[in-house]
Amino acid sequence: MEEDTQWKGIENGIDDPEELQVIYRTLDSYQQYAKVAHFQCTHVRRQAFYALPQAHWQRLAAPPFNYLDTLDKIDDAIESNAELARIIFKTGLEMFHVGVPSETGDVKLPPQWDGSAKPNDIDKARSTIRQFYRDWSAEGAREREASFGPAMRAIDAEQESRGPDHPPLKVLVPGAGLGRFVFELCMRGYETEGNEISYHQLLASSYVLNCCQQAGQHTIYPWINTFSNHRSRANHLRGYPVPDIHCATKLAQTRRAGTMTMSAADFLCLYAQEDRAAAYDVVATVFFLDTAPNLIRYLETIFHCLAPGGILVNMGPLLWHFEGRVWDRDEHEDGEGDASHDTSGIADPGNFELTDEEVMALVAEVGFEIVSQETGIEAPYIVDKESMLQTTYKASAWVARKPATAAAAAAAAAATV
Repeated sequence: MEEDTQWKGIENGIDDPEELQVIYRTLDSYQQYAKVAHFQCTHVRRQAFYALPQAHWQRLAAPPFNYLDTLDKIDDAIESNAELARIIFKTGLEMFHVGVPSETGDVKLPPQWDGSAKPNDIDKARSTIRQFYRDWSAEGAREREASFGPAMRAIDAEQESRGPDHPPLKVLVPGAGLGRFVFELCMRGYETEGNEISYHQLLASSYVLNCCQQAGQHTIYPWINTFSNHRSRANHLRGYPVPDIHCATKLAQTRRAGTMTMSAADFLCLYAQEDRAAAYDVVATVFFLDTAPNLIRYLETIFHCLAPGGILVNMGPLLWHFEGRVWDRDEHEDGEGDASHDTSGIADPGNFELTDEEVMALVAEVGFEIVSQETGIEAPYIVDKESMLQTTYKASAWVARKPATAAAAAAAAAATV
C-alpha cells in the first residue's frame, strides 16, 4: 500500500503482562485452529458414525451418501481454512517480534505459550476466519452493501453538503473488525481511522490489508463447522476465494484515495482522552453500538470526539453483547458507582439493554439532534443464502448531529428532559 494508507500493525513494546497474555493466546488460537477443527468437525463424527450398527454405517458409507468421503472433504476444507489461520499466526509473530527460532529455521511461540489458547480463544479464531466471507469475498458484497451502504450514503451526503471546497471528512470507525469498511471509506477519499479492541480481528485485518499478496490467495469454507440445515452437500462444502481484491493494487488504481489508520485499543479508554476532543467530522458505528455494556458511556465518548456540527452515523441491530453479564458488587470498592468519566472501558461494572426507541431517546438526551432514522432494514450477517435456516436482522439506520455550539447542545439535551 501507499505509505499514507498503510496500517503497519500494532506498536511493539507492549509491557503489560495481561495484554501480552492475550496476544500470545490469540496467536496460539490461530496456530491451534486446524487441530481443534479436525477434532470437533470430523474426529468425533467418525467415532459416532462407527458406533452405529454395522449395517447402518455401511449403508451410509456407500453411494449415494458417501458419508466417510464427506468427512474426508471436510478435513480438506479445514486445511484450506488453516492455511489462512497459519499465515495470520506467522505474520502476527513477525508483527510483535515475539517468536523464537524453531528447529526448521522458522519462528514459533515461546514454549510456555504454546498451547495456551483457551476454547473461547479458538472459537474467536474460527469465527474470524468465517467472517472473511462477509468482509473479503465477492459473495459477501450483498451483506456489505446492506450494512455499509446506508452509512456510506449518509457520509457522502454530509461531504456534499459541506461544499466542493471542503477537505475530506475525518471519519472514525469504532469496531472496525476486519477493516473492509475502513478500506472502502479510504477508497472514497475520506481520512479514515478504524478502532478495534479484538486482537483476533486486528491480526487478521493487518494481514489482509498489508501482507496478502494477491486477490483470491486463499479459499475459505465458512459453512463446514455445522452439519445442519444444508440443502445439499455441495453447498455445505462450498469454498470462496478471499480476498476478492488486492488492497494495494486497488489503492494504486484510485486517483483520490484518502488515508487509513487503525488503533488497537478500548474505544472508551482511548477516545475519551482530551487529545481526541472534537477530532472527527463523522463517527460511523456499524454493528457496534450493541457491543456497549453502558451505552451512555459510548454516546458520551462519541459526542466528545466529534467536532461541533459533526455527525454520528449508525447502522445495526440491538444484539446486546453483555446481556446476562453478572456484576459482583463485592469486587468493586465504590459499589454505587460515581459520576466521574474515569473508565476502564468495557470492563466497567454494570450493564443495561434498551429498545430501539429508547436508544433514540438516549441519543437525544446526550445532546445530539436526530437528523434521520430508518428502521426495518434487512441486514444479514454471515448468512448462507442456500441454508434451510435464514436469519436476518431488521436493523435501524440513523444519523444524529452534534450541535454546532455548546448552547445549542445544552438546549437540545434540555428539550428531551
